[in-house]
Formats: sequence, C-alpha cells, structure tokens
Amino acid sequence: MGFVDNPIITSPFDVPAFHYELDNEGQPTGAKLKDRRESIQIVPVPAARRRGARGPELDLFGPDGSKVTPNALINEIRKHVGAWRELPPGQWGVTPETQRLLEHWRDPSRERRLFFCQREAVETLIYLTEVAPKRFRKQIEDANAEANPGLYRLACKMATGSGKTTVMGMIIAWHAVNKARRASVKLFSDAFLIVAPGITIRDRLQVLNPSDSGNVYQALNLVPTDLLDGVRKARIIITNYHAFMLREKEQVPKLARQIIGGREQEKTFTESEGEMIARVGKELLGRKNIIVLNDEAHHCYRHKVGGGDENEEPLTTEEKDEAKRNDEAARVWISGLEAFQRKIGIHSVYDLSATPFFLRGSGYDEGLLFPWVVSDFGLLDAIESGIVKVPRLPVLDDSIQGELPKFRDVYRQVMKANPRALPRKGRGKQSKASMNPADLPHLLLSALDALYRQYENKFRSWEGRPDIGRPPVFILVCNNTATSKLVSDYVGGYEVAEGEGADARPRLVPGKLDLFSNVDETGRWLSRRRTLLIDSEQLDSGEALSEDFRSVAGPEIEAFKKELRLRGDPRDIDKLTDADILREVMNTVGKPGKLGADIRCVVSVSMLTEAWDANTVTHILGVRAFGTQLLCEQVVGRGLRRISYEIDPATGFFPREYVEVLGIPFTFAQQGHQDDQGPPRKVTRIQAMKERAELEIRFPNVEGYRVVFPRKPLRPRFTSDSLMPLTPDDIPVKTEIEPLIGEGLTLDLRKDFDQLRLKTVIFDVAGLLLRNYFKDADGALQVWRYPELVAITARWFDECLKPVGGTPKQFLKYRSLAIRAVEKIYRSLAPSLSGPPDGANGALLPMLNAYNEEGSTKYVDFNTTKTPLFATRPDKCHLNYVVYDQDWEAGLAERLEDMDEVSSYVKNHNLGFEVPYEFAGETLRYRPDYLARIDDGGPEPLNLVIEVKGQRDEKDKAKAETMRNLWVPAVNNARRFGRWGFLELRDAPYDAVALIREFAHPLLAAE
Repeated sequence: MGFVDNPIITSPFDVPAFHYELDNEGQPTGAKLKDRRESIQIVPVPAARRRGARGPELDLFGPDGSKVTPNALINEIRKHVGAWRELPPGQWGVTPETQRLLEHWRDPSRERRLFFCQREAVETLIYLTEVAPKRFRKQIEDANAEANPGLYRLACKMATGSGKTTVMGMIIAWHAVNKARRASVKLFSDAFLIVAPGITIRDRLQVLNPSDSGNVYQALNLVPTDLLDGVRKARIIITNYHAFMLREKEQVPKLARQIIGGREQEKTFTESEGEMIARVGKELLGRKNIIVLNDEAHHCYRHKVGGGDENEEPLTTEEKDEAKRNDEAARVWISGLEAFQRKIGIHSVYDLSATPFFLRGSGYDEGLLFPWVVSDFGLLDAIESGIVKVPRLPVLDDSIQGELPKFRDVYRQVMKANPRALPRKGRGKQSKASMNPADLPHLLLSALDALYRQYENKFRSWEGRPDIGRPPVFILVCNNTATSKLVSDYVGGYEVAEGEGADARPRLVPGKLDLFSNVDETGRWLSRRRTLLIDSEQLDSGEALSEDFRSVAGPEIEAFKKELRLRGDPRDIDKLTDADILREVMNTVGKPGKLGADIRCVVSVSMLTEAWDANTVTHILGVRAFGTQLLCEQVVGRGLRRISYEIDPATGFFPREYVEVLGIPFTFAQQGHQDDQGPPRKVTRIQAMKERAELEIRFPNVEGYRVVFPRKPLRPRFTSDSLMPLTPDDIPVKTEIEPLIGEGLTLDLRKDFDQLRLKTVIFDVAGLLLRNYFKDADGALQVWRYPELVAITARWFDECLKPVGGTPKQFLKYRSLAIRAVEKIYRSLAPSLSGPPDGANGALLPMLNAYNEEGSTKYVDFNTTKTPLFATRPDKCHLNYVVYDQDWEAGLAERLEDMDEVSSYVKNHNLGFEVPYEFAGETLRYRPDYLARIDDGGPEPLNLVIEVKGQRDEKDKAKAETMRNLWVPAVNNARRFGRWGFLELRDAPYDAVALIREFAHPLLAAE
C-alpha cells in the first residue's frame, strides 16, 4: 500500500542518503532506512491489495523459498568505486585530465549540477579503465563471452529520464580530452560510433556532435573551456542500427539477377561488409580501436545458441511477431558491431539503457539482466531521489472476480471475455465498413472514460498556469493499426459517408472525449490537431510507411502539411515524406511553438520510441498485450520524464510529480532464477506452407445468429434466461490507484453516470436492437418497429436488468454491454416468428465478427513442444503437421488424405474456428475437430465440419443442434462463404470414409 508522505527522500545530486525498506514481496514497509539500497532487480509499483497465497504478482522468493541473490558484480564494483570516490583527488590514480573533469563534474557550485547517477555511471567506467583495469576484467570478459564474443562491453543501467545522453557526452569528453593530450596512450580513443535504436533517437543524439549548435558539452558545461578543443577534434558518427543492414547496390529484377549473377547473385548486387562500413563510418576509416556507445542497448546481443523460450507460457501470435522482430533487430545490431570490430577494431562498447535485459526471442530468459552491467541506478532509486515522475497504478476495485484490478490489465480482461473483441492487425477490405469505434469493448471504454475524467482535472489545473504554456499529454498504446484507428476515431473523431453511390456525402463525427476531439463544434476538422495517430516503430525504422498505416493516417498527415504552410515553413512541404512530417510532430509533442505543441492525446500502434523526450505525459493507457515486465517498464518509461527540475527551497528536493497508468500489468519483482532447468524440449513450428496456398480453407467468424422478422406485432416472452446481472465485475464502479510510495486517488465512474438519463440509454439500446436484428429482405431497417422496440426494451430494463453492488443501469451506454442486452431481448422475441399471418418465414442469417469476418488456415503459425505429430501430405493440407492428442485424431487425418473427394482438410487446432452456442443460459463457444473441403459433384465444393464424439452429454447435444439448426443454415443463407455441412461421427473413425460419402452424396442428390 502506498504512503501519504512524500516519496522523495533523498537529493538527486548526492549519494542516496536514505531508501525505503522493502518487504519480501518488494513492497515498502514504511521504514526509511539510512544509506543506499543494494542493487537488486525491483520494479517499483504497488501490489494489488487483494491477493491469494500465490497471486499473479511475483515476490522476491523463488519456488524453493530461497531469497533472490542481489546483483553481486554490480554491488562489488559499487563498493570499490564508493571507497575510491571518497579519496582525496591526489590519490584517485587517474590522469590529470580525468581528474580535472571529475572535479568539474562534482563541483557543487555548478549552475547546472549533474545528478549523482550521471556521475556514478562515468566514475564506474573510469574506475574500471584507469584505476583498477585488471580487478574485474576477467569477470566482465566472461560475462561477454556468450552474447558478445570478441567484444568488451560495459553496461550502465539508468532509469528513463535520468540523463543518459548527458552521460554519453561525459564519456566522449573523458576519452577525447585524454586522447588529445596523450595520443600514445591506448586506454583512450578519439573515434566514436554512437548507435541508436531508431531515427528519432539518432536525431536527438546530434547534441553529442561538438559542432551542433546545442551540443551538450557547452550547453551543460560538461567540459572546462580550456579542454574543449580536445572534444572538437574527436570524430563522431551517430547512426541507427538499421544502417548496418547490407543494402542493394542496384535495383535489378529477379530474373536479371539469376541471369547475370549466377550462384553469387546476392553478393553481386548487395553491399559487402566493407562497403557498409565505408557508408556508415566513413569518417572513422583510418582510426583504430574506436569507442562504441549503444543507446538503449537491450536491442543488441548475439542470440543464445540452442536457447529458447519454450519453457515459458505459450506466446500469442502478436507476441511471436514481437519476439521475432526483437531477435532480428538484435542480430542486425550485433552483426554490425562485429563487422566494425573486424575491419577497424573496437576498444570498448559502452551500453546505456534503462532496461538492459534480454528480450523475448533472445534465447535467454526474458528479462534477464545483462551480465556485463557494472552500474545500476534503477527506477526506484530515481523515484526516491525525485528524478522521475512516480507511476500510480490500480491497486483495488469493487469487482469480485480476480485478484488484480480490472483496469490494471485491460487488454487481457477484454480478450479473456471475448478473444475477438479487438480486431486483427490491419484493416481487411471485408470488415472495413463495419469498423465502428462504438463497438469497442465496454471495459476498454470505461477505463478510457475514467482516466480521461482525471485528465480533465489535470488539464483545467494547467490552464490556470500560463507559465506551463502547453497541455498535459495522454498516451494510448495499442496492439495494431486497426485497434489504434478505432481508438483514435473514438477519442478524436472520424469521417463517415451518409447516403449511397453518387448521393453519398461525408460527415464528421466528433470525438467522444471533448478535449481530444479533432472536430470543432461546427462539424469541421480543427486547424490544429489535438489527437495524433502514429506507428512509432515504422517511423523509427526509416523505411517508408506501410500502405495500411498510410491509409488510416492520411487525413492527419494532410492536416499537418497544411499547418506547416500556415506557419510559413521555408521548406518545400510537398517534398517532405509522410514519415518525416509525423516524426517531426511526434518529436515536438509538448514543445511550445512547434508542430506538435498542441497535441493532447497520442495514440500509438507500438510503444512509442525509446528516449521519446516528451516530459508533459501525465496519463497512460495500455491497449495491448504486455507479456513481459520489460515491456511494461519501457512503456511506463514514456511518461516518467519530469516537467520541472526546480528544487523546492523548503526541502532541498524536487517536488513530487505523478503519472497515472492504466492497462499496464506491472508486477513488482523479481530477479530471474539461474537454476538449471535441464535441456529444453524440442520445438516444432506448425505453419501454413506458402507453396500449398491453393489448399487454403477459409471460414466465417460467426458471433451469433439473427432472423429477419415477418411483419407482425412482437410479443416478448421473458424467462430466467432473459435476466442480465450487472456487477462491478463487468465494469468496476470504483478503482483506487496508488504509487508504490505517495498519494493515491480514486476513479469513480458513478459521478459521470448520475448525470446520464436512463431513458436515453433505453432509447440507445432499442436503436441497437433495431439495427442489429430488424431488417427486411433487402437489408433496410424496419424503422416502423422502433416505438414497439423502445417499449419492449424499457420493460426488459425494468424486469430483467439486475444491477448489484451500486452498479448503475446507465452502464449499458457501453456498446459491448448493450449488445449483450439486445441479444437477450432478441431471444425473448423468437416466439413471435411462429405462424406469421401472411405465411412468410423469417430468414436466418449469421452475425459476423465486426473486425474479422473470415478466418483462414493461412494465419496459422505457432510453435509446439508436443511430440504426437502427423506429417501431412503436401497435396491435401495447407499446414505442415497435424498436432494430435489421441490416436483417433491422427487416424481421421489419414482417412481424409486417402479420400479422392477430399481436396483439402485441416485439424481445428490454433485455427480460431469457433461456433457460438447457448447452454444453461450462457453463450459458449465450441471448436469442432476438423474442416474438410469435399468435391461431391456440386457446383462448388462442400465445406464439411466434422466432429468425432463418443459419449454425448447435454452440452454435446446443444453443440450439434446449434450446428445443424443455426450455424449451417445461417452461413448457407448468407451466400458468401460457399456451401457448408456438418457431420457428427459417433465412434472412432474406422468407418469415417463411408459415413462422409454417405453424408455428402445425398446432399447432391437432393439438389
């Protein structure tokens, strides 16, 4: 539980004098202890208050009860550096130039004092290089041997916002000044290669170039005036690791490559290693033993041979993609450095990172601290010294289910309730028309609304402070382009087309959150955008924007071009690339007078670039999977930079600042165990084979069923199945958010809903019922039914909606909850179909997933450690293997492959094919066993869903009835997905071939 007193208990300029004691679960006991905390991996966030014996948050003990070992090497080096620091200058054992710099940096009368953590990082490197070069050399070399063979790397762990760029300038000054005065001494170098993880950071690091007008050496007074000449003589290259990729020298068609190049075609048209070095590091040629500075170096290492993460929890598709990207980035980065080592020679590599841990996909345990880290000033140290903002997270809400507050991990809660609640990456053509921001799940929207209300208060308070001169910034981090576009539309507004064909006219829908809306009160786009949609990963790579992202960001790109013209920007605006414009906006968020000055809300596809230096971030909401604590810390790091660095004269410390964080499931421990877990199990990749594309099987993603009602009065029959409880487990009414230490606050949604008329919500629900279920044969709304539906809906609200725990009925304003209500109302109206007076029958149709109308075998790509695998025939199955648990599953696959009528089949494993059905008052989903495409002589193939079932219970009966009576008729009536049938095999598949043929051919005969 957080404490009310000030979390800032020590000066940022001195060795920490105090620290908070932590218990065995990493939580503060309330005791303030003297001196500095030892180095141990702690993530400083508050624990959930409601926890069982072994909750989902990790403690500081391993499964065997042993206490986690502190970072031994760091603590040992820290002890020696601390003792050396206290010696008189004459006993430091360094060069006179180094002594001058150290005294200059430590001078308490400096106008811009350096943080202790900045000095400590450089002092540690100086100690290991000049003072005791042999004491820890062997340990550090051994630590580098596996992940950095042939390189000597030293890493400094520094919390986001603690000034890593300044430290890099200090390192350059130390080496360059010494090399200028002592050219023959091999300890130093005046040639530097600075490598960043992206273009954004590369551009920001230009201040490390002495010729830059805002260079840190003069701006921060890092070097005495008489020593500046040595820094100016240094050769400095600043690049991003993407530049290490070997480029094509000529754009030559593939056929021409084969004719001209022969077996060596790729080498013929691609740069050599030497050519890449000449391009990237031309100014370093002729120098030897350069210094490499890696910014955010957790992207750089050699993959562990034979390593893997297969012993961890299974990865989602998005997590696999992310791990793959991480591994590729690390490979490119380390390969580039190894090339420089071979061609030029590298003296040392200095890593600066807030999170120097191995990433998922590295072959090492995810989150394992780099073993070559030699100094550590982590996030908790930075909080206690006031260098960064304090993150506040949910610790308790009034829901009953689960231990973590729902707003702590919004994405997981949403996907747990409905795996299709958010769209796949991209915006497919078929689903584009139905991508409605109002369809976003209610838990996500309620979290957004709750955090926005708190943002409003912050915004109003800043308005009363003209000295700030810029708005607070709200960040939304999403999982893909499709979700980010929906969220951006919801908060900022979007364009819709009204009418059809030549009569269609565009209309702007204002954003639901007024302070973020890009649409003004007259229904026009604001001249200056308030909400920015970006894909920071694309922007940082330097490559052209994907067509997918360009299509959704097109309007705002044009808006920013227009603004540049209005500002009289001297550049040729039409020659600026879209990525250049968005990158400039992103880099100037929170900077008065710049293109991004007025941005209040940033909706990012990725996590925003590391070292993004906006310091006005006050609120963060995560709308993506956070499979690792490393990713959590990186995202929260985007909001940690302080707004003000003015010391409070009353305390001598910085005043406290907070950032409110929802949707990021930070836990608060732990150091990874080094226990030998034995050899990893073999991993097999199950995937769709590109060369078998003609065997692809596609299927509709059905969410429910609807009937086109005949024209007659509706008479609902409410039963116990029509009841809908509404509890804080659906949406927490009240959520308490706290920091690890400091003041907390409460988010209470009731305050907003008390002002919302219940009748308005009833009208909205009735309208949703009309739009979802009441259309004629031509698809036109039966608007004449609306008054009748309003009355039925009002009656259902009165008789069937059962709120408990203080939950207001007005929560049904959230569309995803309203959909649940209209489904129940619709089912109560089904008896109205019987015996229409005109003899017409209602038409059964499927309700498709709004974001992903179709699934396909082409999306299958996962790893498995299961060993029962059946290798498929390349002419029968799109996938390379069938994963099976029971012998009959492989037996059925064998029989399907032997049937000439079967052109393609697939086992429904990680395929995503699910059928919604009702049982015991709940909507459940079931996964049939196999899909097969059969040539039965019809005009098009028959898609046969096959289920093998021995003993059947009532639930199995409900599944089969749903398939026969609802799913198959509805999908066939849609006439968009081909012909479908369902066959249930009641025994082991010995007679499967005969039964399939018996089923299929009568269908043809009936036609």
